[in-house]
Amino acid sequence: METLWLCLLCLSVSRLSRASSMFSVVTDSVLPPDALHNPTQLNYGMAVTDVDGDGDLEVVVAGYNGPNLVLKYDPGQQKLVNIAVDDPSSPFYALRDTQGNAIGVTACDVDGDGREEIYFLNTNNAYSGRATYSDKLFKFRNGRFEDLLSDELNLRRGVANKMAGRSVACVDRKGTGRYSVYVANYASGNVGPHALIEMDEAASDLSRGIIALTDSGAQAGINKYTGGRGVVVGPIVSDSRSDVFCDNENGPNFLFRNNGDGTFSDIAGQAGVEDSHQHGRGVALADFNGDGKTDIVYGNWNGPHRLYMQGSNQKFRNIATQAFSSPSPIRTVIAADFDNDKQLEVFFNNIAYRGHSPNRIFRVSRRSGSDPSIEELNVGDAAEPQGRGTGATVTDFDGDGLLDLLIAHGESAKQPISVYKVTQGSTNNWLRVVPRTRYGAFARGAKVVVFTGQSGSHTRIIDGGSGYLCQMEPVAHFGLGDDKVVSLEVYWPDGKSISRALREEEANSTVEVTYPKEGEESRLTADSQCGSGFTLNEQGRCTGTN
Repeated sequence: METLWLCLLCLSVSRLSRASSMFSVVTDSVLPPDALHNPTQLNYGMAVTDVDGDGDLEVVVAGYNGPNLVLKYDPGQQKLVNIAVDDPSSPFYALRDTQGNAIGVTACDVDGDGREEIYFLNTNNAYSGRATYSDKLFKFRNGRFEDLLSDELNLRRGVANKMAGRSVACVDRKGTGRYSVYVANYASGNVGPHALIEMDEAASDLSRGIIALTDSGAQAGINKYTGGRGVVVGPIVSDSRSDVFCDNENGPNFLFRNNGDGTFSDIAGQAGVEDSHQHGRGVALADFNGDGKTDIVYGNWNGPHRLYMQGSNQKFRNIATQAFSSPSPIRTVIAADFDNDKQLEVFFNNIAYRGHSPNRIFRVSRRSGSDPSIEELNVGDAAEPQGRGTGATVTDFDGDGLLDLLIAHGESAKQPISVYKVTQGSTNNWLRVVPRTRYGAFARGAKVVVFTGQSGSHTRIIDGGSGYLCQMEPVAHFGLGDDKVVSLEVYWPDGKSISRALREEEANSTVEVTYPKEGEESRLTADSQCGSGFTLNEQGRCTGTN
C-alpha cells in the first residue's frame, strides 16, 4: 500500500511538472539588483497605490532593517526604479523612515483630499504588546510626504499606535469616502487592542492642512485583545457596506459585520468562520462560484488552509481539498485571475524558515450547480523553495493586461525582492476597472460586477488591505478568455451604485468609474445588462446567439 501511495504521489508530481508553468522570473531585467532599487535586506509587506500622483501605480515596500521602498515603473527603461531616494530634498524622502521596523503597509484617503495617505505599521523591539517606536501615517503636504502622527496636535492627543501590530487595512466604516485605518495589534494581556485610526473631523481644519487623528476602535466596537494577524475589508455579508474579517492567532477569528451606523458586530461564530484552534495569516476575498456572494480564503500557519464558501443566511462552509488545505508556513494569500482565463487562481506564498517550503498556486474553477473545482497548477519559477517569503502583491505595472507578481522576503534571512511575469493567457481578453470615491481617490472596499456575453456575471472587490501585511492594487481586474464584457456595475461602501454598458472601444483597457452625482444612479434592464441579442437567465448568466 505504501509503495502504491508513493507511486501515485510521484505520478502526480510528474504530471504537475510537465504542465505549463504559470510564472517566469524577470527580476534581473526589470528591477536593478543594487542597493538603491532592490537592496538585499529584510522586507515585509507590500501595498499598491499612486504615490507620486501621476495616475500610475507604484509598489510600496515595508523595509524592516532598512529603508522602505517605493517602486515605480519607468516605461522608457522598462524597469522598476525606487523613487524613495536618500535625498532630503526628495518629496518621498520621509517615506524611507529608516528608524522604523516596518512590517505592514496600507494606503487610503483618510482626509478626503482625493489622494491616498500611506500607513506603515512598525513593531520595533516587540513581538506583542507595547513597541518602542510608533507607526507612521504619511500625507503628501507642503510638497512632500509628512507624518501626521508626528504633528504636535496628534502627539498631544496620544493617538499614535505604539503597539506590536501585524496587519493594517482601510475601511470606510461610515460610507463617507474618508477612510479609517484598521490596525490588527498582537495583544499582550490587556495591552494592545485592535485599533481604528481616523480623522476627527470636528477637530480638523482641512483648509490649513491640520488633520486631527483619533482612535475610534472602542466606539466602533472592534477594540478586542487577541493575537491579531490578517485583515481584509469589503462587503462580505453586507450588500455594499464594508465589513472586516480578521484571522487571528491563539484565538477565534473575527467577522465584523457593519451595522450601518459606524459600528460593527462580530458574527464569526454564527457564520462558522471562528476557526478557534488555528493560527491565521494571509487572507483574501473573492466570489469563487459566481453566485454574487463574497467568499473567504486564508492560510493557517502550519495548519489547514481554508476556502470558505458563503451560502444562505450568512453562513460559510469550507470546501478546501486535501491538497489545497495542506499545512505550510504560510504568509500572503492572493486570489486573482493571473492568466485571464475567467477562472480565479489562489497563490500561497510561504516562508522557508525550516527547510524548503515552495510557494503553490491553485485554480478554482466555476461549475454550474456545484462547488468550484480546485486544481493545483505548476507555479514555475515563483516556487521559490528557499524563499523567505514575507509578503506579496499583484499589479499590472507595464500595462500589458496581465497581472505581475512581486514577492518580498525577510524575517529569517536577507533576500531581495522577486518579480514574476505570467507565461500564459497573453491572447485572452481582459478588463480593469478603477472606481473612485466622491473625492476622486481609489474606492477601497467598493464592489465591481461585470456581465459578459458567455459566462454571466463576475465580481471583484477593490482591496482595502489584503491578508497578512499586504494590500493589493486598487483595481478590479477581470480575465475574460474569449468572452467580452457587455455591462458593469459598481457598488460603493455608502450604498450608492451605478450601472452602464461597456463600449466596444473599452475592451482590453482600464476603465475609470467616477462616483455618481446626485440623480445619476441608474440600473440597466436585464436585457441591456447583457447587451443586444442576449437575455439574463435565472442563474444570472447572459444567454443568446450574439
